[in-house]
Amino acid sequence: MLTYTQTMRENHAAFHKIWFRPRILVDVEHIDMSTTMLGTKCSIPFYVTATALGKLGHPEGEVVLTKAAHRHNVVQMIPTLASCSFDEIVDAKQGDQVQWLQLYVNKDREITRKIVEHAEKRGCKGLFITVDAPQLGRREKDMRSKFSDPGSNVQGGGDDIDRTQGAARAISSFIDPALSWKDIPWFKSITRMPIVLKGVQCVEDVLRAVEAGCDGVVLSNHGGRQLETARSGIEVLAEVMPALRERGWEKRIEVFVDGGVRRATDILKALCLGATGIGIGRPFLYAMSAYGIDGVDRAMQLLRDEMEMNMRLIGAPSVADLNPSLLDTRGLLGGHSVVPSDTLGLGAYDPLEAPRFNEKPKL
Repeated sequence: MLTYTQTMRENHAAFHKIWFRPRILVDVEHIDMSTTMLGTKCSIPFYVTATALGKLGHPEGEVVLTKAAHRHNVVQMIPTLASCSFDEIVDAKQGDQVQWLQLYVNKDREITRKIVEHAEKRGCKGLFITVDAPQLGRREKDMRSKFSDPGSNVQGGGDDIDRTQGAARAISSFIDPALSWKDIPWFKSITRMPIVLKGVQCVEDVLRAVEAGCDGVVLSNHGGRQLETARSGIEVLAEVMPALRERGWEKRIEVFVDGGVRRATDILKALCLGATGIGIGRPFLYAMSAYGIDGVDRAMQLLRDEMEMNMRLIGAPSVADLNPSLLDTRGLLGGHSVVPSDTLGLGAYDPLEAPRFNEKPKL
């Protein structure tokens, strides 16, 4: 049966269907990886996307990501469901470091208002509203885990939370399934931060986001952990950008993508297709969990080094030079076919195993 772990693996497998068409004899002595995201000048076009409960991997939690992001001038998206408090994460930033807020919308809009207004007051430069989780998906391995973190009830409402169904269920009971397009004007009325819809999964909704006056969208299937067999962000991106260009709307909205990004070649493929920036979650979590800040620092440096090398090899001296002509995307047109096995993806989760029963003694 295809499970959300398979959907997660498909996020990365989709990148395998895209091939480069390098240009030669281009002056690539100097490589410029800088770009602008939501009005902020960034040294590299990826960001630390929001992931919940960082202290499950490292005792210092999300502040490790904050400190590492500063070293490389990388934007950090602060999760609603962080182990650290919002203020702890903001207090850990240095200088003019840029942070965005990822928001799960509370059924109590007054709570949501206070969170948004506080984030803007503390200097957040973008509001990313998660729109693909009116209900948390059935994450079976997570549900088998015991979860007793007393800080899981991050948005108030008492302590009557069921913590027997895993972390995701325990921390998500406040999310409002009634959130709709009608709420966008309200968000625009309570903040001056750019508003980005996180978790858009089809062309039609991107076009509607433009019409609603949103500043951006994140093409994402929530890391493959929500709707089983939802398409990867990179596949949706390949359809979205031509539709925007056809209407002359490509400058009216910034398009981000996350899910399945493991190497700099993945980042470059998304940029060539027209993405503004690329969100990365699991790789930095793995690095943090195993090696702390030095691990995240090393992961970011590896991506930076790979980007510089690969931009030279494909003949693009700057991010502005990345364009669809550098890609062969015919593999995406064939739908979901078998691709070479990806050991990185296969090792992300331990397989489910049935209980072992003692064999009967042989007579």
